[in-house]
Amino acid sequence: MRRNLAAGNWKMNGTAAALSELDKLATYLSPDDAETVICPPAHLLFSACEKMRGTGIAIGAQDCHSAASGAFTGDISAAMIAETGATYVILGHSERRDAHAETDSDVAQKVRAAWGASLTAILCIGESGVDREAGNALDIIQKQLAGSVPEGATGANLVIAYEPIWAIGTGKVPTLAQIVEAHDFIRAHLISRFGQTEGDAIRLLYGGSVKPDNAAEIFTAENVDGALVGGASLKADDFAPIIKALPQA
Repeated sequence: MRRNLAAGNWKMNGTAAALSELDKLATYLSPDDAETVICPPAHLLFSACEKMRGTGIAIGAQDCHSAASGAFTGDISAAMIAETGATYVILGHSERRDAHAETDSDVAQKVRAAWGASLTAILCIGESGVDREAGNALDIIQKQLAGSVPEGATGANLVIAYEPIWAIGTGKVPTLAQIVEAHDFIRAHLISRFGQTEGDAIRLLYGGSVKPDNAAEIFTAENVDGALVGGASLKADDFAPIIKALPQA
């Protein structure tokens, strides 16, 4: 049985004062709610982990370098992230694939590094609007899965987040049929590659303009195990209803 997961990606938003939203979020949630992870900017990881200790809310980072250490100014390694107490890391987000020219191979190396530090990788995949319009969405998903997911993936070390690029931060949301098609395709790929047990254990999140008013419908899909949420995760009053929309354990 896969436990539903709600992950919040704060992106490059938030100062220390924003951590008060974590306290507020914790008051909304119960042990029966979906697993929740917040991924704040790197400078808040230590403080966020300390603040959320004992609450059941996990903390994750937004990226890591593939190397353990070295002359990589401004980067952070998976081991450094783990030292803060964080247990997750987002990898392969479309914003990094685009703005930082990260390839599938680059992402796969980062996933391996995350696993080496006992972090669970939240791996992002998804097609552009051009690819969607051209009918190439599933081909792009297939390519990203094949190139970004290393051997050894399990339900414990990997979460896949399907985020159609054209829906991120735009207010545009795929139809439920499009979401179902993509998630069913991803599930079939994972089962084919890693076997029924592990392929069925890896959680699949949907991301892209998820809001309190559309979350419940999205979560009716069989292979949608939660959401990766951007802007709506910055405020507890916005994120809590999304978490509550997920079926309880």
